[in-house]
Formats: sequence, structure tokens, C-alpha cells
Amino acid sequence: MKILGIGNAIVDVICKVEDDFIQKNGLTKSTMKLIFDEKEFKKLLSDLKIEKTVSGGSVANSIVGLSQLKNKVGFIGKVSDDELGKKYEEGLQQENVQYFYSKKKEDLPTGTCLILVTPDSERTMCTFLGTAGKISENDVDIKAIKQSEVILLEGYLWDEGDPKKAFDKAIMNANKVAMSLSDQFCVDRHKPHFLDLVKNKLDITFANEQEIISLIDAKSFDDVINFGKSLKKLLVITRGEKGAISINSDEVTVCNIQKNLKIVDLTGAGDLFAAGFLHGHINCLSQKECLEKGTEMSSKVIQQIGARI
Repeated sequence: MKILGIGNAIVDVICKVEDDFIQKNGLTKSTMKLIFDEKEFKKLLSDLKIEKTVSGGSVANSIVGLSQLKNKVGFIGKVSDDELGKKYEEGLQQENVQYFYSKKKEDLPTGTCLILVTPDSERTMCTFLGTAGKISENDVDIKAIKQSEVILLEGYLWDEGDPKKAFDKAIMNANKVAMSLSDQFCVDRHKPHFLDLVKNKLDITFANEQEIISLIDAKSFDDVINFGKSLKKLLVITRGEKGAISINSDEVTVCNIQKNLKIVDLTGAGDLFAAGFLHGHINCLSQKECLEKGTEMSSKVIQQIGARI
């Protein structure tokens, strides 16, 4: 298998809202808030019109993108044997993703992410992790990891306790490890641990500009470039309107964004960028071609609703 993703198995529920809904509910635009109370989550959802429901989660979105590019891929993520859990599994199977998880009835329901899309196409996420956040080392299939060229992890998954043990077990048995830093709040919560991962355990790190600046407390983007060169590993950064950049030791490669796009929804832009880049990487394309493939995939997904092409 080319790439195995390990991440939070989350059913994405996509809704369009006005800006005042974000303010009224005390949310911060363009970030992800974890909600721990199932009743609070259901109350938030009760007033909304659902546009679309998808088998999501950051890494799962990347893995589906890789499958659509005709790569052999798999995914590990924890769901419960409930209605949403069944939908989740079916959604991956329809996308030709091998699902390495046997669901059973859990104490918590399958995880759900409410994606609120405002008129400016920004997305603000509220996630009830449910059983997805309870992934443990027993849920990680070592054989599948060892048979994969690359494993792809997400920062969202990293947490103390069982998820960290699952994370460590995956890294210890992998041939090559890629990870997305996921979200600036996520970086701020786990900064020392993420910095250790980036410096010592990851082969490829995906981040946006805000996340990497926060991670290393950079004063300018030059600090980021210097940090990337000193890593001697692959650091890939998306910079919004400034395009994307990859740093591999002293090799710094820049790619501009595609022009004149009709942006509808930014959900999944980073996930699909990672899919395109990794497609290039595992198929031995140049750094420039990898960045261009990532940009092409993210450009497609932001011109529609949801994180799937």
C-alpha cells in the first residue's frame, strides 16, 4: 500500500451560516473548537439547515484525495457501530479506501464535525469527537503500517493518554511518517510535543503559515525558512494568497496559487493540498511538481461545498 492514514474518523456535517451566528455562539472564525458535551453539540446543530454529510476528518479527506488520484491507500480511525459509523465506513469504501478498523458498539457515538461556512467562504468548525477521540494502541494495525510506504497522521489526533500511545506505536512501526499540524489552536495546545515530533520523528511536516510561525515562535517568515533548512527533513507550508513552499535542507521551492478561482468553501483546502503533494512525492515527482499537484487539488476543492472533489 502506498499511504495509510491514521486520524479522527469524523462525519462532517456542513451548514451555511451568517457571520452573526459565529459571534452569537461565541466561536472564533476559521478555527476548530472541541465540544465535549453532546447536548451542547446537538443544541448548536438544531437550528441549522444541513447542506451535506460526508465521511470526513482531516487525514481521511487527504486519503480520499489520494485514492481519487489512483493510489492504493488505507485508513485507520475509530467509529462506533451506530448509524453514523455505518455511513462512515460505507463512505470510505465507495472511495476505494481500505478501512482497517472493525467497528463495535462503543460507549460514545461516532464523532461529528459541524462545519459552518460563512459568506466569505471561511469555515469554522465545532467538533464533538465522540469515540474518535478514544483511539488506542489496540486500534492500530501494525501489519498495515509496516506494509505502507508512508503513514499520514494529523495533529488533531494527538492527545495525552490512549491517542498518544496509538500515535507513538504508529510512528515506531512506520517506514516514513508524514503529519499535518492541523490547526493553530492545536499547535498552541501541544507546542513542545509538536516541536519534538517535527524535529525528531517526522519525515514530512505539513503546516500553514500561522501554524509554523506559532510552533517556532518566529518573528518573520525568514525565521521559518532558516528553521526548515536546519531540519534536514521535508517541511511543506501553505501560505494562502502567497502560494506554497517546500523546504528540503537547502532546497527551497515556491509555487504560486492558481488565479481567477470562484471560491465557495475553504473546507478541506489543506487536506487536499497534502493529498496532491504526497501523490507527487510517492510517485517520485520533483518538489515543484509536488507543490503544483497540491495546489491543483486544493484549487479544485475550494470551488465547491465540502472537502471532497
